[in-house]
Amino acid sequence: MSEDENTHPYRRPKDAATLIVVDQTGKVPKLLMGQRHQNSAFMPGMYVFPGGRVDAGDSRLIVPDALNATVERKLLTDMKGIASPRRAQALALAAIRETAEETGLLIGQRNPQSWTTKSPAWSPFVEHGLAPALTPLTFFLRAITPPGRIRRFDTRFFCASSQAIAHQIPNDNDELLNLHWLTMGQAKDLELPRITRFALETLEEKLMRNRFPKPGDEIAYLYERSGSFRRETL
Repeated sequence: MSEDENTHPYRRPKDAATLIVVDQTGKVPKLLMGQRHQNSAFMPGMYVFPGGRVDAGDSRLIVPDALNATVERKLLTDMKGIASPRRAQALALAAIRETAEETGLLIGQRNPQSWTTKSPAWSPFVEHGLAPALTPLTFFLRAITPPGRIRRFDTRFFCASSQAIAHQIPNDNDELLNLHWLTMGQAKDLELPRITRFALETLEEKLMRNRFPKPGDEIAYLYERSGSFRRETL
């Protein structure tokens, strides 16, 4: 921890989303992770899951798929500011968009209705006849960056099976380097942010019981001021 890590002026957390893609086709589950660039202002050099802040366009996008009703309800619970289903959907879309941008993986579904959008952020989906798939996403963790940090995010962690990957495109994004499918053990040996390690441990508890996270599961929280973890059933 740097000496000035907690000395920056107060910033309101920005909505953000992360997606953990789990491959269970082998004997041991694997997760896709990458390393943040050393020049990044936020968590430089750390290994993380794909994700990032919600863009304005994520709230305006209309897609044919819908969030699981339980997932939507949990996303709306204790949502800061004006809570709305459109904003809950934007969180899930941000997780899918960031995953596509950082890894080339398109979490989508074949789109018989010829879904389209003019947003360049979603052009890979349009070009391959896909629409973002929201149904496969399960919300299982929320973390708010403590005050005093140079960047602050109110991040929702989603989980999806690798079976939800509809297509993979070449990845020329350098925001996440050294992309690898890693076992839990391999991942935990890396240099990880505290919340990423907690996400791994939370997910591992479920996968060790051969149980993929479900919409009705409890939500794990990292609260901004106490810095402590706790679980709640929402």
